Amino acid sequence: MTFDRQEISTESSEGNNKPCGLLPSSVAGELAFKPRRWLTNGHLQTIVGNYLPRPAFRAPYVAEIVEVDPADGSRVLCHCHWQAVASKSLTLVLVHGLEGSSESQYIRGLAARAWAAGCNVIRMNMRNCGGTDLLTPTLYHSGLSGDLGAVISHFSQRYDLPRIGIIGYSMGGNLALKMAGEWGRRFPLCGVAAVCPAIDLAAGSDALHEPVNRIYEWRFLRGLMQRYDRKARLFPDLYDAHVGPVRSLREFDNKIVARYWDFRDADDYYYRASSARVVEGIKVPTLILNAQDDPFIRLTSETREKLLANSWIHFEETSHGGHCAYLSSDEGDDIHWAEAAVIRFLVTLPESMNGS
Repeated sequence: MTFDRQEISTESSEGNNKPCGLLPSSVAGELAFKPRRWLTNGHLQTIVGNYLPRPAFRAPYVAEIVEVDPADGSRVLCHCHWQAVASKSLTLVLVHGLEGSSESQYIRGLAARAWAAGCNVIRMNMRNCGGTDLLTPTLYHSGLSGDLGAVISHFSQRYDLPRIGIIGYSMGGNLALKMAGEWGRRFPLCGVAAVCPAIDLAAGSDALHEPVNRIYEWRFLRGLMQRYDRKARLFPDLYDAHVGPVRSLREFDNKIVARYWDFRDADDYYYRASSARVVEGIKVPTLILNAQDDPFIRLTSETREKLLANSWIHFEETSHGGHCAYLSSDEGDDIHWAEAAVIRFLVTLPESMNGS
């Protein structure tokens, strides 16, 4: 399913409520994914994409801790790369996926491309990620869009940033889309790009438990349980160190996430944390890349209809790509097709797009 047009201008007969215009031709040309000849299998794409290295990225950065919840003192760590005149440059906030961090290879790959394109770059760690367990007494979960909003508000005010875009991968994609749906048109958000976002959390969790996907589930669970054990040691008064066996992601969400975040159960968490519930509210140019052979990201027909009905969203669904891999037939570092596509989408948006 491919689209040649995308409405992005803010001018219309109904004020600033609806977009009109074309997806920039440079972006439309970029959205023609051709997988590597020997990587047309979604599992191969996913596995090879996870381990294929990127060139070293060594741009100067400043580490800054941002308070995201004054009620419990929760803070997150951001690695910031500022151009010479930060206030005149597009700023991109990069959000990693489940059990990732600001040091994940795809985040560093995105950062290198964004920096080379003249953008400020903020590599955000979700709560507890990137070795930051001591910065918050809480766990993290897929619905903490307020943390992302707090990071954007903090930096936009501190550095007088006029335009901020978001790029989220997988769980980070859900977070970005959820925040965009909740914000609508709000300064300084100017655009969003999401790669294989976990929009329908319940469907994705159940897909991970399918026999063919258990290797992915086991890997996620191992990291999540190790993180939970660390939290229990650091905050013994808050967490029960003996939760019993946890054999699936849904069981983890039911036993641990729901318990410590006051959700009724895993289904209540999935419903309230899924961006599918609010995507109709997105009112800034948004690119969503979704691969049909992604092993464990699932979209319900209702969610797909919502995405297609929102004229602010360019929904690009490819036959191949795996989970957040998109290893293409291009040479060199251009093999990482999705990273190039989302950067190009955001840097070619009109400067008039500022969420106001």
